[in-house]
Amino acid sequence: MEYFKWNKHAPRKNGARPLGDVIDELLNVYKLRGKLNETQIVDAWPKVMGAAIANRTASTPFIRNQILYVKLTSAPLRQQLSMHKSNIISMLNESVGAEVIRDVIFQ
Repeated sequence: MEYFKWNKHAPRKNGARPLGDVIDELLNVYKLRGKLNETQIVDAWPKVMGAAIANRTASTPFIRNQILYVKLTSAPLRQQLSMHKSNIISMLNESVGAEVIRDVIFQ
């Protein structure tokens, strides 16, 4: 069995690219960018909405077909958030830097 011999004087390859570019390409090729953005939206929910609203969220929000589903424990809060739905959508999308969700349903 022949082993790879390391040569410290060997020239570097010219095709070297930044790691961030390679990871971005990998996410796009394997179509993982959308799922990563959805996960970031769900993680951003408590940060964007604040502790008071996050504490009244019954379970972890989830996304299906670009719709964020949020289960709340307070009916008055559900009504209040429904009136600010467009602001919530824009804040969450802005936190990720892409348009990931197009609607929010409060349950």
